[in-house]
Amino acid sequence: MNVNEVVKFVDQIVFDKTGKHLDDIQTAVVEGTWQRKTYDDIAQECKVTKNHVGDIGAELWQLLSQILEEDIKKNNFRSTFERLQTTSLPIIIQNNNKQNNYHSFYFGSSNIYQANKNSQENNQHQSEPIYYDLTLAPQIIEFYNRESELQDIYNWASTQSTSLISVLGLFGIGKTTLVKRFVDLYLEQFEVIIWRSLKHPKSLNLLIDDLLNICQLEAKADISDKLKQFYNLLTEKRCLIILDDIHHIFVKSEFAGRYQSQYQDYQNFFTMIAKIKHQSIVILISQEKCAEMESLDEELYPIKLLELSALYDEEILKNTVLKDEGNWLKLIELYEGNLRYLKSIASSIKNVFDGKVSEFLAENELIITKDIRFSLSQVFNRLSPIEQKITLELCKFAQAVSREDLKATLNLSSSDFINGLESLQQRYLIEKIKNDKIMFKLSPVFRQYVINICYR
Repeated sequence: MNVNEVVKFVDQIVFDKTGKHLDDIQTAVVEGTWQRKTYDDIAQECKVTKNHVGDIGAELWQLLSQILEEDIKKNNFRSTFERLQTTSLPIIIQNNNKQNNYHSFYFGSSNIYQANKNSQENNQHQSEPIYYDLTLAPQIIEFYNRESELQDIYNWASTQSTSLISVLGLFGIGKTTLVKRFVDLYLEQFEVIIWRSLKHPKSLNLLIDDLLNICQLEAKADISDKLKQFYNLLTEKRCLIILDDIHHIFVKSEFAGRYQSQYQDYQNFFTMIAKIKHQSIVILISQEKCAEMESLDEELYPIKLLELSALYDEEILKNTVLKDEGNWLKLIELYEGNLRYLKSIASSIKNVFDGKVSEFLAENELIITKDIRFSLSQVFNRLSPIEQKITLELCKFAQAVSREDLKATLNLSSSDFINGLESLQQRYLIEKIKNDKIMFKLSPVFRQYVINICYR
């Protein structure tokens, strides 16, 4: 959060409470206090007395204390606002200027967003509560060149014909960042926004309890009744529910998208979200694709699928203190436009090569850092034995190979071969290339990792 964003936020909430924007002196007090200036410094800049600035400041801190229900003073103003930003929770204020209207203000990573909700019933204005829980959502520091994908999500979410959106791709490709960017930009379009991660999965029963509790609904005892409550919520309110890290409810060492037995009821849950008519959106974020995430005809079913590809944008490396900018694109291409790979390798280049990308590239080897190795070991360990066998065989081919040539080198039935090849695609570890023949190519970084651990 920078000083301009703080001034904008304070101006918004003060106007919403009093009907008056900050005047020049009040603005100077906010700016100066954020920059840790004394009242004497602020007074000199504004060409007024120190006592006058002190009086203005005291009135402003008192007003902010009432609005935010916090004890705001000059000496804790910055730390309090930094804490409010970190919580990612909305600040809901009853407006004293516009009759019976509630405004919800939210600290974003680079902007501050405001959501308004008015309703009229029986010729009387009544306020509608807005429920946001973004505690587990990440803070967005940088957002790179995903405008077209962002537009896709917006277009789908803007229609009543879409209810389930899946954002898929290998780790580090930017799935979570993209979805959080969408939330930040279009927060005001939803009455309920809840972000949850299944990295440490909980049962569907407990998840529904949690979602209903956020909306101040007392969950029924029976899971069927709870689900009915939840589906009613999706129908009555415009909700956005984000479930991140979906792949953690799938079984390891089997083909992609197979549910663990204790999470099997999620399969029916996702299916029902798409089947039941409602006005809400559920977004699933995953490294693996399952059958419930796609349909054969997107025109007929309210299911949309967004598979993220590599991001080849030199802006990715702007804040990494790397040198030799002319070689940045080569480095990005070498590491497949994967932000996590590039963050790790940039650190190594900084520490070992003093940031000189040209010297690193002169090694003429695809280096797998310990961080990349750890991340890919988790991916490799999720593979079924058949997928591992196909992967080891693919490592022998530096270039793309046809399905027929690959199958000829493997002692697998057609069923196992086809299922294994499809599952590797559903994990985003192999690329399908359409030429005269359909060709398959293992992800270069993943291939190098497998060679390192299995052939050396």
